[in-house]
Amino acid sequence: MPDVTQLLEAIEHGDSKASAELLPLIYDELRRLAAHKMAGEAAGHTLQPTALVHEAWLRLGGDSPVQYENRAHFFGAAAEAMRRILIDRARRRLAAKRGGRPVPVELDEIELPFPVEDDDRLLAVNEALEKLATLDPRKAELVKLRYFAGMNYVEAAEALGVAVPTAKQWWAYARAWLTVELRGDSPR
Repeated sequence: MPDVTQLLEAIEHGDSKASAELLPLIYDELRRLAAHKMAGEAAGHTLQPTALVHEAWLRLGGDSPVQYENRAHFFGAAAEAMRRILIDRARRRLAAKRGGRPVPVELDEIELPFPVEDDDRLLAVNEALEKLATLDPRKAELVKLRYFAGMNYVEAAEALGVAVPTAKQWWAYARAWLTVELRGDSPR
């Protein structure tokens, strides 16, 4: 069975058969990433890991994904797509809570809710992460891979093309910076 990087290269060269082979090969790992992301969601939401995987797959290009350098690049893009989906949903829920129009939900998306953080907290983390990205994009990307995608140090370091000790140092810095930012202790 070909690996993800080989299939991505074949898709890039127009092989339609390769795109049909890609999703079954990566589905379980995408679902694991989605489940990790969903673990931090607020109670009462209707989105489940399966639905998150499917929505992210569509954002990534579906059966004809855009060009990805390798497996790590693809999964980094998938993690970012999932993060953006969750942020968009949190914004819609907060808008609805504050008098916005209710958002229709497809019946096939409704499943048992997971315990999660509230939407305000998710948006605050996203805002702080965007600030960090303007100051240090590589450390912000590491946070996305570790916090939102659930990658371990080895996987995240590989995706970023850095050594594991470097990833650990970046993680310690980014966590400290985000903690200060989220507390509101940072000088403005």
